[in-house]
Amino acid sequence: MKIGILTSGGDCPGLNAVVRGAVLKGITVHGHEFVGFRDGWRGVVQGEAIDISRAMVRGIAKQGGTILGTSRTNPFDNGGGPEVIEAHLVRLGIDAIIAIGGEGTLAAANRLTDVGLKIVGVPKTVDNDLDATDYTFGFDTAVQIATEAIDRLRTTGESHHRCMVVEVMGRHVGWIALHAGMAAGAHAILIPEQKVSVEQIAQWVTQANARGRAPLVVVAEGFVPEHLESPHSPRGLDTFGRPRLGGIADKLAQELETRTTIETRATTLGYIQRGGVPSAFDRVLATRLGMAAIDAVVEDSWGTMVALKGTEILRVSFEEALGQLKSVPQERYDEAAVLFG
Repeated sequence: MKIGILTSGGDCPGLNAVVRGAVLKGITVHGHEFVGFRDGWRGVVQGEAIDISRAMVRGIAKQGGTILGTSRTNPFDNGGGPEVIEAHLVRLGIDAIIAIGGEGTLAAANRLTDVGLKIVGVPKTVDNDLDATDYTFGFDTAVQIATEAIDRLRTTGESHHRCMVVEVMGRHVGWIALHAGMAAGAHAILIPEQKVSVEQIAQWVTQANARGRAPLVVVAEGFVPEHLESPHSPRGLDTFGRPRLGGIADKLAQELETRTTIETRATTLGYIQRGGVPSAFDRVLATRLGMAAIDAVVEDSWGTMVALKGTEILRVSFEEALGQLKSVPQERYDEAAVLFG
């Protein structure tokens, strides 16, 4: 069997470990051949692929990014569609696809599976927002990077007696903000799942300042203050029709400085959270998911995504995988809120 592998959407620590796990098991156990599509769905739509040998994946588990390249291409746009993709698969002799990606990638894979293409999915998102899996690879690394950055920002905040507002990724869930904020000892953690007024945030900042601390606020990019209806999204929509988030930290810093008279600075960590080498946890999880994806291909489990449940790797349907976002539950936020202010 000849299997095509793609990595699509935002880059993420652990992508190369998935590719390595899938290729090594596929070759050594099952005798499969592998090709990699260039730049995610773009390579599938354009029929651009390269052979992947065992030697090619040697030592790549520790590398960040993806050796295959990635993009946010929608396979149904720009001359794509099931007929075009299927024609390329036939021409290249490819029997099945392993699609590694997040919500947008897997939604596209689900639509293509519905029309008969043979696809298995692997969940990839630093946001950890897929409800069908306990953890996604890349999340642990993103939290570690965010925590280290916040620790560094805290020292300059304390030196200048400033309030520091740090914006982290997460789209419409607050897992990175919650974990990094708790690890770094934030005085307020603001996430999309919880409506909080600017007055309340200012109170937490003032309380921390009154105790002689340099207030630290960690905010998820998708946070919506109580007086607003939608997240801050000044950059329009991406190719999948989703809002491009970012910039809430700057707006919040201005509001807090006005209300508290405490000098306030904002920092958006942005893409730094997705870069660099993956953590040991993410390397192991990604490798296991890649190996499990090959098992799903061998057993013709099309339209399924491999997922971590507890300590086991299981399979779920694309419909289940995309059923709902994995939001931060109220009790988890309440645990952190005890430490605010």
